[in-house]
Amino acid sequence: MEQAVQARLDRSRVLNDAGRQFALILEEAVLYYGVCDDEALAGQLDHLLGVSSLPNVSVGIIPFRACRTVWPLEAFYAFDDNLVAVETLTAEINVTAPGEVRTYLRAFAGLAGIAVRGAEARSRIAKARSALG
Repeated sequence: MEQAVQARLDRSRVLNDAGRQFALILEEAVLYYGVCDDEALAGQLDHLLGVSSLPNVSVGIIPFRACRTVWPLEAFYAFDDNLVAVETLTAEINVTAPGEVRTYLRAFAGLAGIAVRGAEARSRIAKARSALG
């Protein structure tokens, strides 16, 4: 577990590279998921709040009651116009077929369109954080 956490921390350092742009979209519900103890979740939410204020990072939160234009999907990461990584229960799938990449990019755009950003996103993250006590 410690190695996995360290690996994620190492990967997250790229967020501080001002030459790169990042757009993250999260469902509001995941801010409350009990996949770890409250102390660890508080740390994750604090980190997300910090990252959300970086000038090269856009964090969008899809509100609980958002009117859906795109059905919730598996986790995916679009690195550019040529590569999307999709997480399934048992594997990570790297999608490189141009048509499939475009489909994921359209899905991301649809999800981004119903997400809140900026102060509203940070407010929702802070509310989840305060719910931990």
